[in-house]
Amino acid sequence: MTELAKLLVRRIEAEGPISLADYMAMCLMHPKHGYYQKERVFGAKGDFITAPEVSQMFGEMIGLWLADRWAAMGSPNPVQLVELGPGRGTLMADILRTIARVPGFAAAVQVHFVEASLQLRALQKEKVPAARWHDDLSTVPAGPCLMVANEFFDALPIRQYEKRDGLWFERLVGAEGDMLGFTLGPADAKFALVPESVKAAPNGSIAEVCPTAFSIMGDIAARLTAHAGAALVIDYGYARSAPGDTFQALKAHQYTDPFAEPGAADLTAHVAFDRLADAAREAGADVSPVAEQGSFLMTIGIGARAQALASRTDEAGQARILGELKRLTAPDEMGQLFKLLAIQSPGLPPAPGF
Repeated sequence: MTELAKLLVRRIEAEGPISLADYMAMCLMHPKHGYYQKERVFGAKGDFITAPEVSQMFGEMIGLWLADRWAAMGSPNPVQLVELGPGRGTLMADILRTIARVPGFAAAVQVHFVEASLQLRALQKEKVPAARWHDDLSTVPAGPCLMVANEFFDALPIRQYEKRDGLWFERLVGAEGDMLGFTLGPADAKFALVPESVKAAPNGSIAEVCPTAFSIMGDIAARLTAHAGAALVIDYGYARSAPGDTFQALKAHQYTDPFAEPGAADLTAHVAFDRLADAAREAGADVSPVAEQGSFLMTIGIGARAQALASRTDEAGQARILGELKRLTAPDEMGQLFKLLAIQSPGLPPAPGF
């Protein structure tokens, strides 16, 4: 039993069952025992690998996309370059290396990281020492802005609801002895955020909603309506909301019971891109269609980049590069599951790749 599990059981014994959102927040971000306070989270020796860790080509393509949007904005100087949930800083390091070739862009950029984990901030500082760190977007300076959120929204706490005998109940986290697991309680006010199409699902269905995601997306869009800019969201999820249980835990690159070792495994849920798009439009921003990662990356040139890199190396290097390309773009790898959404200031030309 982990130390965090003991804390959770004591809290539930004192207060009663807690929301899944509260459970996720404690598991991921508890200041002492939370998952993101672990020394190793990302990479082969961690629990999962993100696209920037797969290949430098991913960050290079995102850098080129940002350069295109900077030019479309009129090449402002300065421009705030913000990454939400920057992991180990690998993506931003690759972006900065790429945009250094774009005249004037690197000199105009001021890098900001939105990161709550002190452990991850230390890793990020090794890769991007000139960055500034923030707990949320509110302290990022105003002005023209470019934002990236890669596998950020999937880790935000969700609420779940279950339909039984025509009625919806909230799935709460309870405890029996030292065992944690789901129990049901009355649906709370957040249930109003569930789309009507999902509410009409049959008995036994699970509905998910992420109020924090809507709030953050509203903040992003509000900033982009007040100042010129663009944001790129990359994550795994679905283009259109549907009933289903996507809450999952990952440890050592394997799925595991999300209640077995609180604080020792990553907890995530699929992102509802249509709901993010709705939140951005409500705040006045322009929103792209949803794109699959494979088609997006191929459209903006990753195939040509892979060929160029492969031409400079030996046979083993070529096989590695082609393997990385497949991992990022193939439908049975990351190509279809991962999706992208662009949010922009009104009036900017359409974003490439969509």
